[in-house]
Amino acid sequence: MRRGLGYAIAVLLWLAWAAPVDALELNLKGTFTQGGLVIGKTAPGATVSVGGAPAKVSRDGYFLVGLGRDAPSSVQVQVRSRGQTQVRALTIKKRQYQVQRIDGLPKKQVTPDPAALKRIRADNRKIGAVRAQALDAVDFLSGFHWPVRGRISGVFGSQRILNGQPRRPHNGVDVAAAPGTVIVSPADGVVALVHSDMFFTGKTLMIDHGLGLSSVYAHMSQILVRDGQRVVKGTPIGKVGQTGRASGPHLHWGVSLGRTHLDPALLAGPM
Repeated sequence: MRRGLGYAIAVLLWLAWAAPVDALELNLKGTFTQGGLVIGKTAPGATVSVGGAPAKVSRDGYFLVGLGRDAPSSVQVQVRSRGQTQVRALTIKKRQYQVQRIDGLPKKQVTPDPAALKRIRADNRKIGAVRAQALDAVDFLSGFHWPVRGRISGVFGSQRILNGQPRRPHNGVDVAAAPGTVIVSPADGVVALVHSDMFFTGKTLMIDHGLGLSSVYAHMSQILVRDGQRVVKGTPIGKVGQTGRASGPHLHWGVSLGRTHLDPALLAGPM
């Protein structure tokens, strides 16, 4: 009797060991090109690395892959959960970028003096603090649309030459519109920064969309929300202006995953 019971237990253990294990979930959706955002979904509790660096994973198993302006032609995503590992190599499309010349800017805004540099560093610390956080939220799942409509006067990734001097590539999109035009939140999120007068960007607002994805809105004439306020897609957040370093009334809209700048136009689609 005991021998028969022991044999039965051994058989059950062998069957459990030999039974096929369901493949580890790994779904990826997005724009697989430089400047694009990819939304990943895997098993809750899994750990994820992107290009060898750990990625924040939500309690539901969502994670994000940010493909910067100069992302390599291939990026490896690795997922581990309960002894299983799945690896996916993403093929990234390369882009060509414009060269944009802007003349007529005040000299102090192209080559800031020591006092201005102090302000700039303080501004950058505030912006950097927002980009460094990675809330366990998935507001980005609401999808994105354009925060304002108008003429696109600056595109993502373009090399900027200010008053004849080469500067860093443009890290967002500029939309020219009449002063006072209402700007709305392009997606769900939480207001993470409100500033009335940054050196370069004037009246500036940032929204946190979860897992380290944030957006910034600059040069506004008025801010209509408060720090910490929850907003949904379509909530009025400000008005178009010309504050900070701006040669005309427009909205600068930027999106970043951590420190990686993304192309907002790829998120919102054609205007």
